[in-house]
Amino acid sequence: MASTSGATKLVEPPAERYLMIKHGDENPQEGLGVCIYVLMFFSVVLIVFTIPISVCMIFKTVAEYERAIIFRAGRLLPGGPKGPGLFFIIPCIDEFRVIDLRTLSFDVPPQELLSKDSVTVTVDAVVYFRVSDPTMAVLNVENYKRSTELLAATTLRNVLGTKTLAEVLSHRDEISATLKALLDVATDPWGVKVERVEIKDVRLPVQMQRAMAAEAEASREARAKVIAAEGERNASRALKEAADIMAEAPSALQLRYLQTLNAISAERNSTIIFPLPIDLLSGMLK
Repeated sequence: MASTSGATKLVEPPAERYLMIKHGDENPQEGLGVCIYVLMFFSVVLIVFTIPISVCMIFKTVAEYERAIIFRAGRLLPGGPKGPGLFFIIPCIDEFRVIDLRTLSFDVPPQELLSKDSVTVTVDAVVYFRVSDPTMAVLNVENYKRSTELLAATTLRNVLGTKTLAEVLSHRDEISATLKALLDVATDPWGVKVERVEIKDVRLPVQMQRAMAAEAEASREARAKVIAAEGERNASRALKEAADIMAEAPSALQLRYLQTLNAISAERNSTIIFPLPIDLLSGMLK
């Protein structure tokens, strides 16, 4: 039983131990061993005898947008990330990693995938993220940026594979929100916060572009024919109403003749047409 508990302690996840240190349930200095304390003593003595040369090695600085995670003999030091400003390390037994807290971005490599309606599309996206917990980003993942890039590419393929081509083209905001939520949940144990995901471009095969262009052109021609037919119908109704009104007042037809003559004479001065009343011809025929 003792060996089993000891093995369990060896494989304890670093995130759980970090939480224990953070809440004060475990002392990071426990279990360092006599050799480590001896090495610390000789390191301090060496620093004292090599002043001022050692000053350049024991004092480190980090910028306002950076934090430093310090390990002493491989164990995380208490107090959380160091910085911004000046901090102190002991050479030979201390190592540190500097984490950038600014918002970072990367382009998701073009993903060629099959949509729900069996259309092959190539999609580009961009992801914006930042480190929210530097300690988790160091302890829980080897390379948080590379891991986030691979996860974004996989998530993009999985989400767009459940969408039709029309949904991919018209619902980009909804797809971006879904991708952000999934990535944010998956990267939370890594201390990474995904701030924004945007789909940059959706490329279709040349054959599909031609087919969609032909479909759009046919649809536009059909709408144009319908609009022309509607105009002809409205015009015929208006002409019928005008003819009914002129039939009730014969003088209106004469006035219309005179207006037509005026319009023709304004455009073609060399040609003048005198309209002959139809009533006069009907009288002569009788």
